[in-house]
Amino acid sequence: MPDSLTSTLTSYYDAVPYESHPFPQTAVEHLEAIAFLFGLEAPAPSRARVLELGCAAGGNLIPFAARHPEASALGLDLSTVQVAQGCETIARAGLPNVELRAFNLAEVDASFGQFDYIVCHGVYSWVPGPVQDAILRVCSENLAPDGVAYVSYNVYPGWKAREIVRDAMILRGGPRDTPEEKLSYARGMLEFLEQSARPDSVLGKTLEETMPIVRGANGSYLLHEFLEPCNAPCYFKEFVARAEANGLCYLAEAEPSTMFVQNYGEKVREPLLRECGGSQILMEQYLDFLVNRTFRQTLLVKQGRGREIRYRLDQARIRGFEFAGVFTVADGSALTLDAREQPCSALRNLTVTLRLPVHKALAQVLDAHYPASVSFEALMAAVLALLGEPRSSAEPLVLSMLEELVILGAVRVRRAPVHAAAEVSALPRALPSVRSAPGLALSAGSSANVCNQWHESVGLSALERCLLPLLDGAHSHGMLADHLADEVGAGRLRFIQNDKPLTDPSVLKEFARQQVVLGLTALRRKALLVA
Repeated sequence: MPDSLTSTLTSYYDAVPYESHPFPQTAVEHLEAIAFLFGLEAPAPSRARVLELGCAAGGNLIPFAARHPEASALGLDLSTVQVAQGCETIARAGLPNVELRAFNLAEVDASFGQFDYIVCHGVYSWVPGPVQDAILRVCSENLAPDGVAYVSYNVYPGWKAREIVRDAMILRGGPRDTPEEKLSYARGMLEFLEQSARPDSVLGKTLEETMPIVRGANGSYLLHEFLEPCNAPCYFKEFVARAEANGLCYLAEAEPSTMFVQNYGEKVREPLLRECGGSQILMEQYLDFLVNRTFRQTLLVKQGRGREIRYRLDQARIRGFEFAGVFTVADGSALTLDAREQPCSALRNLTVTLRLPVHKALAQVLDAHYPASVSFEALMAAVLALLGEPRSSAEPLVLSMLEELVILGAVRVRRAPVHAAAEVSALPRALPSVRSAPGLALSAGSSANVCNQWHESVGLSALERCLLPLLDGAHSHGMLADHLADEVGAGRLRFIQNDKPLTDPSVLKEFARQQVVLGLTALRRKALLVA
């Protein structure tokens, strides 16, 4: 990358740091599971060596290292400001197995060694062509033989329309000096165009689609997505061709449900299956046009592994997963183990209609354990205990249901157990990195987020923020209640009952005990308590 462009890009990220938080779709445990789903064995995350290109302040990498103390993680980023922030977080959490470096990723070479997983999220489309080549080179040369690389990027045709918006924003906002000025003038340009464009014009329809995104996004996203010097979308087939030229092979998308053509309806399924002749790459390109896709999150492996990939799901593989899911009956009632049809809300706000008792039993077991995962064998045992049926009749129905849920994206899968607590213990515990997360103190601001066991960023209430630092496995519920009462007495926390603050010590103590139960239940459901 030319030094002047490197300096410009660095200044963007130093002045307006990219929001650094976990991206669930990049979780190494998730990447391992997708590889297995499509026929490949990948290294166990518990001892994996992981590289993140463009790690920002480590918000996506540090939680992985905290979950897996025997793994090692290295993050590289141009921004010295963000790397310094991340190093402070690492020191606070006392994590010896993760390192962040201010480094130009184009200069990564063989001396870095090989990594089991390489993650590059939100970088590829936002750097010049030579750096894109460097990313793919690193994903090939520095990837272990059985490793998996993740690269996200903007794609056509969806970005064709957004480029109009980007060009308009740059026209007015680009020449300004500060990031704040750039954003202010760019927003003003869009407001002018929105008021002036004919509703039936190409511009009018483009703005109708894009303005909700612009209005709902924070300044960091808008600056990096629409006002950076580089933003180079491509067609999916072009990306795959460049990856293949670097010795890589297309494996899958980070959201596998987008790959299954049956999810797009029968009118789409049959014609595309005939047209694409078994080529997943051609299928993916057709689907991009069908849904006007703007963004992809692609998994790559070494080219020699291509012959092992299987896109037809294998029930033997389904048996090899840990599963997790939620199922809430739409009308608020409980699941009944009968043949009555019951629509349920599942993960990702999907609606799953359950009809057979065996399917309802499966949903009951998963929901009761969530956010903990359940192995196939444990799931089968629990379903059979609920139904009292022989395994020979129930197992085929369970397998077919799990396969359907995986295709829909209505369950989460992992290769190893997720160590989230299935129930609240007498001495509840959270990971040290979560207990020491920056911003937990109520004085630190009105909101706080931490990373859970599913690699998600979850928001915390004031009550949860008070409890989390003490969840070290040494504090009983009574001790936690005493702590809450002390916080109220010190004026750092308020309990409100009947629209009035609680001050009576005897009433306060009982109320604090009730709040401990509610707070710990919420923390468990948010996957912040560990088994």
